[in-house]
Amino acid sequence: MTATTRVQGNESGSQEGIPWWAGNARLTELSGRLLGAHVAHAGLIVLWAGVMTLIELANFDPSQPMYEQRLILLPHLASLGLGVGSGGEVLETDTYFAVGAVHLISSAFLGFGGIFHALRGPAVLEAKTFPLFSYDWQDKNKMTTILGIHLVLLGLGAWLLVLKAMVFGGLYDSGVGAVRTISPDLNPFGHVLGIEGRHWIAGVDSLEDVVGGHIWVGLLLVAGGVWHIATKPFGWVERLFIGSGEAYLSYSLGALALMGFIAAYFVSVNSVVYPEVFYGPLLQVGLDRYPLFEQGGELTSRVWLANTHFWLAFFFLQGHLFHALKARGFNFRTGKLNAPAQPVQMT
Repeated sequence: MTATTRVQGNESGSQEGIPWWAGNARLTELSGRLLGAHVAHAGLIVLWAGVMTLIELANFDPSQPMYEQRLILLPHLASLGLGVGSGGEVLETDTYFAVGAVHLISSAFLGFGGIFHALRGPAVLEAKTFPLFSYDWQDKNKMTTILGIHLVLLGLGAWLLVLKAMVFGGLYDSGVGAVRTISPDLNPFGHVLGIEGRHWIAGVDSLEDVVGGHIWVGLLLVAGGVWHIATKPFGWVERLFIGSGEAYLSYSLGALALMGFIAAYFVSVNSVVYPEVFYGPLLQVGLDRYPLFEQGGELTSRVWLANTHFWLAFFFLQGHLFHALKARGFNFRTGKLNAPAQPVQMT
C-alpha cells in the first residue's frame, strides 16, 4: 500500500510512493488528515494512561511500598496528594479509579475525533473555511501563531499544578511526611542559575520553590505565547529557520529529547518532586553501568522511570538529527547533500 503526496523539505523536494509505514509523512500536505492523526495519537496516549492506571490499581498491594511493585502512575498520583495520608500511607483508592476512568472516557472522544478527521472530515483545511486551523508550512507567521497557542496552553497547564498545590488539597511533602497546601516562594532562581544545590534545577529542595517555579514558568510560557501570536518573525529568524514540515518535526523532536534527558536526571536525584516513599531510594548516575541510573541493582519505580526517560530521549535525539538533515537537503539514499531548502521570505 502506497500513497503519493508532496513533502516539503525532504531530500528531493517531492516523494513518490510513500509506503504506509512512513506514517505521518504521507499526510504532510493533507492538513485535515494530519489533524486526525494528531487527535488519534492524543487519544492513544490518554487511553494508555487510563488503562495503565487501572491495571496498576488492580494489582496494587497496599501492604507493600509502591516502588517495590514497580508502579509508575500511582506514585505520580500519590505525589499529587491523592489518596494518601501521613507517611505516604494509601488511605483510599477510589480517586485512582476515577482518574483512570476519566482518562478512558476522554480517550474515546479523542479517538472518535481522530477517526472522523481521518475518514470523513476534509482532507485539507482550506483557509477560507477553517481560518483558525488551516496552515501552510512555509507561512512562518502562521507557524509562530500555532507555536504561541501551544505555549499558552502549556503555561495554563503549569498553573494547574499551582492551583492543586495552593487551593485543591495540596501536595505530598516528603519533608514532613504528609499532604499539605503550599505557599509558593516567588524567588526560586537560585537553582535555575546554579548557585544553590548540586544538581541544577534537579537540586530543588522544597515544594515552595517547585510551586513558585511553576508560577514563573507559566508566566513566561503565556507571555511568550502571546508574543508569538501577536508578532511576526524577525529577519534573522527568517534566515535561520527552514519552513517545512520536516524541519518543524526536527525542532519538536530536539525539544523532546532535551526535556527527556532533564527528566531522567531529575527523577534520579530529586526526592522532593519524586518522594522516596513512592519511587524508592535515590539513584547513582553514571555511564559505566547498566542501567545508566541504578540503586543497588534493585529495579524500583525510580530506576524504571529514569532509564525509560533516558532511552526515549536518546531516540528522540536520533529522530531530530535524521529529520534535521533531511530538512537541510541530505539524501539518505545517495549519501549526498542536495541543494538545501531555502527559507521563504515573508512580505
